[in-house]
Amino acid sequence: MLGRLFDIRTLLINVPITLIALTLHELAHGWVSGKLGDPTPKRDGRMTLNPLAHLDVLGTILMIFTGFGWAKPVMVNPMYYKDRKKGMALVGLAGPVMNMLLAFAALLLFTLVFLIPNMKIGIPDELMSTASYVTQLFVVRNLCFAVFNFIPIPPLDGSRIVTMFLPDRAYYKLMSIERYGMIIIMLLSITGVFDAVIGTGVNALYRGMVYAVSGLVGLLPL
Repeated sequence: MLGRLFDIRTLLINVPITLIALTLHELAHGWVSGKLGDPTPKRDGRMTLNPLAHLDVLGTILMIFTGFGWAKPVMVNPMYYKDRKKGMALVGLAGPVMNMLLAFAALLLFTLVFLIPNMKIGIPDELMSTASYVTQLFVVRNLCFAVFNFIPIPPLDGSRIVTMFLPDRAYYKLMSIERYGMIIIMLLSITGVFDAVIGTGVNALYRGMVYAVSGLVGLLPL
């Protein structure tokens, strides 16, 4: 599943998939922060579906070619939150959860539109193959992005999530390495450390979602 060689078709499909994954990921951060009382994302023009407002050039290129990368972070102000740690954790969680929801929705839609009708009336093999390929790429890309962002290295979302459970001393110590975070992330990417971590996480989530979709469809009166 994760070992497909890149070709021009894959590259062309990955561009819009990446734009969707990154844009909605960042929009989710901004939306949750806004719901917690923070006007900063809206003020900065980040509450938009325009991908240009959210893209980081290097992070987007990596996302297209490797499956994991980053967007331009949404600036938030935790001073507006009633509980700063909890608020930052919820904002951090929103992005990866959005990507997981996108992946699940794609699998469910593919099943309802293509697999079930195909059992009854037959859908051309070429259309089935194309739809399956695009769906698989969409699901895997979004899951890669979600798993990558769950890694607890600042400034990735996982660091915001785990800090809710840390005492203040450990919290400030973790946040103190944020200035070196992107260097650490690049080194771990280059050395291939992330490959096994992300691959394992993606495969586990993928299998779980396939099982969940199968169970959900089995409950529908089709």
